[in-house]
Amino acid sequence: MTTPLARRECTIPLVEVAVTEFDLACLPETGAVFDRLLALRPAQVVVDLSACRHIDAAAIGFLLDVHRRLTRADGVLVVREPNPRIRRILQSARLDQVLPVVVDDAAAGSPEQPGPVAPPVGRAVVPGGGGGSRRPAPAGQGRVRRSAEWA
Repeated sequence: MTTPLARRECTIPLVEVAVTEFDLACLPETGAVFDRLLALRPAQVVVDLSACRHIDAAAIGFLLDVHRRLTRADGVLVVREPNPRIRRILQSARLDQVLPVVVDDAAAGSPEQPGPVAPPVGRAVVPGGGGGSRRPAPAGQGRVRRSAEWA
């Protein structure tokens, strides 16, 4: 009979990491830093992207991997202060629906509701095909092609 694995308690409450470059070229070095960081079993890891100007698919996959590893250890990964371009990339990848993305709303021009960016909910109106009609489409369904684009 096997015994269930005991959960290891978090040893430190919070670790903050500032990332300035976040793409495939720097992932080996970044991965080594996060391996050492996760060995400390933090309760929360905050990745500060305020100085980061570029993020690619490999970095998004890396964030998802770190999130998975932290979740298994009862920890939380938070992304903080991505610039508007990176925030759009994270939203396109739906990363903001998986983990908290925190922005400084005073800098973004909206002093209300500081904290995590809420994921989009509901339906969106997108241009439809022919006649200039508009039809609702499920949010996050991507680009809708007009009938002329199919040919």
